[in-house]
Amino acid sequence: MSAGLATLLVLAALFLVGVWLTFSLAGVLITLLVAAVVGWAADRVVPGTLPYGWLGATVAGLAGSWLGSALMGPVGPSVAGIPLLPAFVGALILAFLVQFVSKRMHARGRRTNEPIL
Repeated sequence: MSAGLATLLVLAALFLVGVWLTFSLAGVLITLLVAAVVGWAADRVVPGTLPYGWLGATVAGLAGSWLGSALMGPVGPSVAGIPLLPAFVGALILAFLVQFVSKRMHARGRRTNEPIL
């Protein structure tokens, strides 16, 4: 009887750990998905494109969420812990900054005929 109870307890513990890992992983994936959508939306508004495609959009969404929340606070609705309005504003700021820097570096490289490191 005790071997059956021990087996049942081990199976219950493994099930609970599996449920915890699933919800934790799902939370991370949802956060990354929301950040990617916010970064993609900011990339569509800004002329040009962010480097690295979806990865760049996801980074812009995550960093934009931090920047926008620091500037505006948690305003408006949030999904998966990401406040949408500040995240979009922050991602826009980052996308404009990336475009500005890349245009300046590209123009400087053409003007001086020096390689850009």
